[in-house]
Amino acid sequence: MAVGARRLAPLTRDTLGDLPPRCRSCVFWELDPVAGDRARAHGDPALEKETWLSATLLDWGSCGRVVYVGSAVVAYAIFAPPVHVPRSVSFATSPVTADAVLLTSLYVVPAYRGTGLGRLLVQAVAKDVVRRDIQAIEAFGELRRGQEGCLIPADFLLAVGFSTARPHPRHPRLRLDLRSTVRWREDVEGALERLLGAITAPDGALRPVWRASPE
Repeated sequence: MAVGARRLAPLTRDTLGDLPPRCRSCVFWELDPVAGDRARAHGDPALEKETWLSATLLDWGSCGRVVYVGSAVVAYAIFAPPVHVPRSVSFATSPVTADAVLLTSLYVVPAYRGTGLGRLLVQAVAKDVVRRDIQAIEAFGELRRGQEGCLIPADFLLAVGFSTARPHPRHPRLRLDLRSTVRWREDVEGALERLLGAITAPDGALRPVWRASPE
């Protein structure tokens, strides 16, 4: 396990390159299904992801948070208005509500799962969007967990305060209403320092790909 300075950083073109290889070249959310298949078969998915990030940063601003321990990324989250997420219209439970941003990705590396980082990333995203006067965060949850995929487990989202906005047997749309959730205004950066300072998972430790709550 990486040791050293712990910090929370924005997702930028520079920090994008520090994500796990599979994640930095995944364009599940950034392209519609047809364009995504074409990029994976004949294009450069990593370049497509970087292009998407650059456009979103320019048009909307900050759209992700990355947790470092030393020089290693141990967790990250990506979020954006649904207009910037082509895949969002492909779900039976779409569309995302007009007053919300979409939390597309939340990943914690296996050795750090169960430490509270997932919950803290949700808090960091909430703190960011509250400052922009956005009313809610929504996400398409995954109810059938198997191999690790690109959706966030629904039971994790429910455990950190989301509620079901539109049910579905596999991909419910969940919502975290920020207007009445004062606790998201806490000092997330200070909490992160306290949390990471307490992590003691052994070097090379692995946990299941997704727990009931990947926090």
